[in-house]
Amino acid sequence: MFNNKTLLITGGTGSFGNAVMERFLDTDINEIRIFSRDEKKQDDMRRKYNNDKIKFYLGNVRDLASVKNAMHGVDYIFHAAALKQVPSCEFFPMEAVKTNINGTDNVLTAAIEYGVKKVICLSTDKAAYPINAMGISKAMMEKVFVAKSKTVNPDKTLICGTRYGNVMASRGSVIPLFIEQIKNGKPLTVTDPNMTRFLMSLEEAVELVVFAFENAAAGDIMVQKSPASTIGDLAQAVKELFNAENEIKIIGTRHGEKRYETLLTKEEYVKAEDLPGFYRVPADQRDLNYDKYFADGDENLTSVEEYNSDNTEILTVEQIKRKLIELEYVQKELKEWNEKNHTIN
Repeated sequence: MFNNKTLLITGGTGSFGNAVMERFLDTDINEIRIFSRDEKKQDDMRRKYNNDKIKFYLGNVRDLASVKNAMHGVDYIFHAAALKQVPSCEFFPMEAVKTNINGTDNVLTAAIEYGVKKVICLSTDKAAYPINAMGISKAMMEKVFVAKSKTVNPDKTLICGTRYGNVMASRGSVIPLFIEQIKNGKPLTVTDPNMTRFLMSLEEAVELVVFAFENAAAGDIMVQKSPASTIGDLAQAVKELFNAENEIKIIGTRHGEKRYETLLTKEEYVKAEDLPGFYRVPADQRDLNYDKYFADGDENLTSVEEYNSDNTEILTVEQIKRKLIELEYVQKELKEWNEKNHTIN
């Protein structure tokens, strides 16, 4: 279904954008457009791939005009552009609003105007029961795309989304931090060893987006079932992989962090469709008939649980190590570490 089509990836120079591009580059897709505001990363990608299928568009999702400039002739959009770091969004919440909320509205407005066939918006587990600015802005992003999906004929432009947990070894995540601390002989800093997080590889994140592309209806949020681990066990697994002696230092929970993350709220879980390996959360189709919001209840909500990183499958240290060793980034770092230290694990 991507044959001879044009795909636009917003935030395309990020970890996810690179993974999606590599997933489709060797197919019969006609063109992959990388839209981002970072000219240095675009130039790095241009030199690395040197492929005529890839076209680069400099712009910012905050600027509707620059988004429209990249939209001509586009068939599909993977909307990954976002501010994702919890601390930076806490200090500059309005920047999160401008990119994650207003930026998404700009992408969808342009997509509808230019007749883009399908738009997949990428969200995060932090959008469920959000307690920090990043999660709140992504929760609002979800509300924007669900509401927008109701304003357009899905046969013309279908808008849906995905929600997933931590992508292992993505830029700014904890695994590269642990590896850097090992290389520099520093303690591995753990906020709370009992804190749990979902674990997903970049390849799994891409497959979730592809699954949503093939199966989602307008306004759906698609969620992949994922295992989790404690942060303490994750640090221990990285230590053992690198045969390192660094201590694990507990520094305490940072501002804006949860003990565990939620992929489906109770309200979503009660209406979610259970698919093999995935959940499909259909959009709420109620209109502005307020009685349906205030008079009609749902007794199932009193008994159902949410789906979070504490009640999913919790991986052991050995299972985490097997998952880590599958990552290309970890393989590369481990090879360099072993060569430097003349050891073989």
